[in-house]
Amino acid sequence: MEQDWIALTDPDISSYELAAVTDVLKSSRLSAGPLAERFEAEFAESLGRRYGIAVSSGTAGLMVSLRALGIGPGDEVIASAYSWHQIANAIVLVGATPVFADIDYWSGTLAVDKAEAKITPHTRAIVVGNTNGHPAAWAPFRALAEAHGVKLIEDSTEAIGSRYQGKLVGTFGDLSIFDFSQPSAMVCGEGAMIVTDDPDLASELYYHRSRGLDERFSVSIGSRVAHQASISDMTAALGLAQLERLDEILVRRKRVESYYSQYIQSFEGIKPSYIAPEVDEVHWMVYVIHLGTRFTRSARNQIVDDLATAEIEGAAYCNPLHLNYFYGTLGYKKGNLFVTEKVADRSLALPFHGHLYDDTIEFIVTTAKDSSINVGAGAAIY
Repeated sequence: MEQDWIALTDPDISSYELAAVTDVLKSSRLSAGPLAERFEAEFAESLGRRYGIAVSSGTAGLMVSLRALGIGPGDEVIASAYSWHQIANAIVLVGATPVFADIDYWSGTLAVDKAEAKITPHTRAIVVGNTNGHPAAWAPFRALAEAHGVKLIEDSTEAIGSRYQGKLVGTFGDLSIFDFSQPSAMVCGEGAMIVTDDPDLASELYYHRSRGLDERFSVSIGSRVAHQASISDMTAALGLAQLERLDEILVRRKRVESYYSQYIQSFEGIKPSYIAPEVDEVHWMVYVIHLGTRFTRSARNQIVDDLATAEIEGAAYCNPLHLNYFYGTLGYKKGNLFVTEKVADRSLALPFHGHLYDDTIEFIVTTAKDSSINVGAGAAIY
């Protein structure tokens, strides 16, 4: 079977997005302007939140959020080391101390009891992610945050459209952060959005995000040192078009997920996709399979190489953040987060986007399955 290169991710861009960007290119405003403001308002409205603050990336979004909350040197922020995006790096970038807690084995989201065990008098916030689109345990996390008087930051950089107890992700944190880079379902090239319902917090977020030309001599605004982290009107044009088409995009991705569900049943020795009982709907960011415990990290990496030989792009879903060299200088080492490390070593991301079809998914799953047999792991208990 002859195949072209099958990409891990491929944005769902139509003529509608092309026309929107063309209109901006023909206009007199390319930098942040009226379209960026409109995108902020419409994105917030789509979630039922009061304010949207567009920023240049998920990491910038968390940096701006932490600064707006007054979090910096001497403060601790609890976060997960398990995800695709590494927005938790922003904790270090504002001078605060990251405190990594372990994850739930099944959902991959931050475990409530593990996070609670890390709370100290220096804890100012907990960053909780909807990992790969699966909502975190928001009711217990809200109770935890209120009991300890800490801020709850929702990391939705890997999630859009998922629902927990009837509510969309992005509605649970004191503020929530979305990301619009690949491999998100909604893609603007780069860019992100912070949403909140708190007017005072929204004001601080705007102040810390960027400065307008008319604000250069403001005494009150000048008391804060801002990031230059706004988005352009071209990015906003893409965002508005993608937002309008979001339901269509998610439906196309659900179709691809159904193909995977059909063929993955023959792949023995993997942990099946899991959706927690309190979760109504999950829209995965990438399609992840979890290899059994008799697979090693090197075996997973060999499968990635074998997929590439067959012109299929696969990837390790996560290289745990606490094992990055920099965090070793803060005292983190292998063995600190047992579940995170166990799951990360065996997580394999397969191509997932709306341009994939039944026969292509069959080829991907068959190739991955054959490779798993060739690396000698065989069927495994997960």
